[in-house]
Amino acid sequence: GPRQRGRSCPCPGVQRKLPVLRWLPRYSLAWLQLDLIAGLTVGLTVVPQALAYAEVAGLPLQYGLYSSFMGCFVYCFLGTAKDVTLGPTAIMSLLVSSYAFQEPVYAILLAFLSGCIQLAMGLLHLGFLLDFISCPVIKGFTAAASITISFNQVKNILGLQGIPRQFFLQVYETLRRIGETRAGDAVLGLSCLAALAGLRAMKSHLPRTARTEPLAARVSYLIVWTSATARNALVVLFAGLVAYSFQVMGSQPFTLTGSIPQGLPAFRLPRFSMTAPNGTIPFRSMVEDMGVGLAVVPLMGLLETVAIAKAFASQNDYRIDPNQELLAMGFANILGSFVSSYPVTGSFGRTAVNAQSGVCTPAGGLVTGALVLLSLAYLTSLFYYIPKAALAAVIISAVVPMFDAGIFRTLWRVKRLDLVPLCVTFLLCFWEVQYGIVAGVLVSGVFLLYSIARPPLKVVEGDVLLVQPRSSLHFPAIECLRDTVCSRALAASPPRFVILDCSHISSIDYTVVVGLAELLQELRKHSLSLAFCSLQDPVLQVLLSADLEGFQHFPSREEAERCGGAEPGGGGAAPFASTSESSLLP
Repeated sequence: GPRQRGRSCPCPGVQRKLPVLRWLPRYSLAWLQLDLIAGLTVGLTVVPQALAYAEVAGLPLQYGLYSSFMGCFVYCFLGTAKDVTLGPTAIMSLLVSSYAFQEPVYAILLAFLSGCIQLAMGLLHLGFLLDFISCPVIKGFTAAASITISFNQVKNILGLQGIPRQFFLQVYETLRRIGETRAGDAVLGLSCLAALAGLRAMKSHLPRTARTEPLAARVSYLIVWTSATARNALVVLFAGLVAYSFQVMGSQPFTLTGSIPQGLPAFRLPRFSMTAPNGTIPFRSMVEDMGVGLAVVPLMGLLETVAIAKAFASQNDYRIDPNQELLAMGFANILGSFVSSYPVTGSFGRTAVNAQSGVCTPAGGLVTGALVLLSLAYLTSLFYYIPKAALAAVIISAVVPMFDAGIFRTLWRVKRLDLVPLCVTFLLCFWEVQYGIVAGVLVSGVFLLYSIARPPLKVVEGDVLLVQPRSSLHFPAIECLRDTVCSRALAASPPRFVILDCSHISSIDYTVVVGLAELLQELRKHSLSLAFCSLQDPVLQVLLSADLEGFQHFPSREEAERCGGAEPGGGGAAPFASTSESSLLP
């Protein structure tokens, strides 16, 4: 694909907010050909996946297709990565199943509200919030989601009906009723899984052909590559033909998808209330029902999109702006809710297909979206014969690679403490997804705060006591610093002069200044001095403006050691000293 730097623009602000202007003026026929091929290839992947992911979300299957085209159109104009495709994904569908309660009205309203939140976050430049979700939390969540989603489809592989959606009840009921397995569904589902695994392996081991090779070799490569890339569509098509053949012969051993309404969804505002058997559920009650989902869904959607975009941007020559991605996703979800879409995000699998197909610009999404619209308009009657076991195989094949078993071994080797947030997230996600994510973020936050409150201190004891904080000093850390200095300085006989090496401290706050004033006062009671050395300018200015009594500063550690023991205000190194009681202390 081409580099996306583009020419200089007289209106860089407009170009930054409307990324389509970066590549549209340079668009060429060669790019069009590659974008067409990539768009068609992704379209063949998204249609069967959309039907399958609607099942994960607990919604009628047509809502998967309704969710698959608006994101493609919007991202073409507002997205910053040429490879990314927006649409329904396994993880987002799992979240929707948790917060939409299998009700389309809730799912559509969730898309609208999530889009509004993402749009507001983008306008306020809040993309940095993603930095507080650590990699172990993400890995724990995706690993649990992979297992949850996969096991959720086992009932369709086995042809079981009436299995609850809660994970532990699901496991119990599936194992209890395994004797009711329908042989036809099980054979077809396992066959589809084997075919998908074989085609995936074939693609990963397919050697590239050179232009110098014979035409027959290049044509063979193209056929195998296309078959492996569009494997979801091929497997679903084959399963549908088998089911149709049985239907014609008068018997049907498979559980079929059934009727899907034909035609495009109406363009209208999402509903802000819902009719229920016991009355109308107002907007406020619906928002309360969604609860923490209104925070989890927008953030996880952005997280998935930005992680995918960064993974592919690193292979090309463009940078990802999280705030611009928020704007793109916000508009995609808001406009998507007008066509009955549930929340969408970037899809790793389809983005990989897009990149491998040689996509040049986000215009490939226009072709993908058009293909979905054509399917809705003319092909939904054919979807009747798609066996549920085949769609279940598509989902399992897509989510199993999300489970990264090696991360446990890697963290054990690199930093064992990171296993705690990973395991907390992983285990609690089986209970409720939101509890797992929130607990993982909280545990990671506690570890982060502990490292701030207990910074590493280098202590060197000699004729003088040298204390060097190895990171910036923030207010939770001042008590630790005071205790260390006082205990080490007063424990020696005779007590030692103290030097505080501040070379690694780039900023301090008011509480730290108060703590340092109290430390100076306490050491002075024992006839000891505290000297500061290697202060950076911002820190020095703060301490000078605080007018601390007994404050001494030396440019270097060596000079402080030479003047060790000098009384505050003494000569030698001409230290800075105040002549009045510090106003910071009572």
